[in-house]
Amino acid sequence: MEVTKMELWPGAWTALLLLLLLLLSTLWFCSSSAKYFFKMAFYNGWILFLAILAIPVCAVRGRNVENMKILRLLLLHVKYLYGIRVEVRGAHHFPPTQPYVVVSNHQSSLDLLGMMEVLPDRCVPIAKRELLWAGSAGLACWLAGIIFIDRKRTGDAISVMSEVAQTLLTQDVRVWVFPEGTRNHNGSMLPFKRGAFHLAVQAQVPIIPIVMSSYQDFYSKKERRFTSPGRCQVRVLPPVPTEGLTPDDVPALADSVRHSMLTIFREISTDGLGGGDCLKKPGGAGEARL
Repeated sequence: MEVTKMELWPGAWTALLLLLLLLLSTLWFCSSSAKYFFKMAFYNGWILFLAILAIPVCAVRGRNVENMKILRLLLLHVKYLYGIRVEVRGAHHFPPTQPYVVVSNHQSSLDLLGMMEVLPDRCVPIAKRELLWAGSAGLACWLAGIIFIDRKRTGDAISVMSEVAQTLLTQDVRVWVFPEGTRNHNGSMLPFKRGAFHLAVQAQVPIIPIVMSSYQDFYSKKERRFTSPGRCQVRVLPPVPTEGLTPDDVPALADSVRHSMLTIFREISTDGLGGGDCLKKPGGAGEARL
């Protein structure tokens, strides 16, 4: 009798596996929400896996901004897995030699695809400190020289920004900042926090605005929708000079850059909506200062 039971186990496991595959297939074809969760789970898992591949290669140099080239090379193919076509315009606006501060709108983790498509040499993002503890991805980001700040401790953030300003000038580094401070899924732009603009003014380097079009035609976190194919346009705007500006000019500078970015966002977004204008006056609610 024991032999018979043991012989039945392989068949039972096979049947269970087939049943599970059938269930997953049914969810994939019948539920857009399930497809959304499957795609996002694979997206995040694949990035963690790619980070594992990157770590030993990046570790040869240690913590170095040149390692961003390795991360970019590993991530460039991800858009093809999801059928997303990324179109870049205005890349000639990047200054060829000098440091600068890139500011970009922030919609979701998919922004990583547009960022990797256009990321300049020796350019690293400024990210929230929590990312440092995101397993293999956090370690890979640290090795690539990504700058981490604790948004809950304003004093520490100010200190980090001051150090970054010196690094920009002494090590020929560019930084990429999402001035909204968090992901915005509402089809517009949140009020800009001013840290990136204080940084650019302190270092007296230009600001390069970058706008990524809305993902609403193929992706919506609120609706749990992630379809294929998709299209994203990344528009690099002309440099905004900061020479001669002082901290007193930062509020107007931030609002001016945001207004120009929001105008382009509405122009290039495929959903035709563009969202509402939520520009804040200097000192208004929702604006943080660094």
